[in-house]
Amino acid sequence: METYVVRLWLADRPGALGAVTSRIGAVGGSVVGIEILERGAGRAIDELVVELPGDHLLDLLAKEIGQVDGVDVELIQPIEGAVHDPRLDALETAAVLVGAGTPDDLLDALSVHARRTIGASWAAVVDLEEGAVWVTDGDCPPSAWLTAFVEGTRMVAPDEAAPEDVAWAPLPASGVALLLGRSGTAFRALERRHVAALARIADTRFRDLAQRRSRTWHPATADAGVGRLN
Repeated sequence: METYVVRLWLADRPGALGAVTSRIGAVGGSVVGIEILERGAGRAIDELVVELPGDHLLDLLAKEIGQVDGVDVELIQPIEGAVHDPRLDALETAAVLVGAGTPDDLLDALSVHARRTIGASWAAVVDLEEGAVWVTDGDCPPSAWLTAFVEGTRMVAPDEAAPEDVAWAPLPASGVALLLGRSGTAFRALERRHVAALARIADTRFRDLAQRRSRTWHPATADAGVGRLN
């Protein structure tokens, strides 16, 4: 069996999801995971984890699902490696952040584990005031783009500023922001809330670490090991 993520829009009414799962079963597929990413205006965006006997059934799967009234398929893509439980991943990431022993370790853990947990292609930690890029993970955009993005959005709410393929959240006590991005797949409301929650956890840990230090830590005065880009 091969495993795929199927993200779709459907009417937010009883029976809609059942009709979709019936179509998936009709082509030999099994739904092994469901997450509601967003709801509003009478529609819902659901993400299903589906097992299929083989990729030769993908076109038929998309056709069958698309025949359900009011359903639109946003994407179908394979899952590489083991299937993850989003809730467990979030808890494990929170545990890593809380266990960070230094600000350097905290920012490294935030970028690496947030990217994995949210399912982003890249992650970056950027100074809110000076725009310096301190930590990156994955294939990030150029530093100038990251700096310009933070400069243009730091004065408004994160969910009002970011394009669909970028999610970000500030860490006020740390003076930095977490940015996540990916190509071709929009970040939905639930995913953006996850990003904000991880940022709050990291910021709380930062305050705890700062209280233990003889001087206040800030990215601009941190050890050279924090900044990754020249």
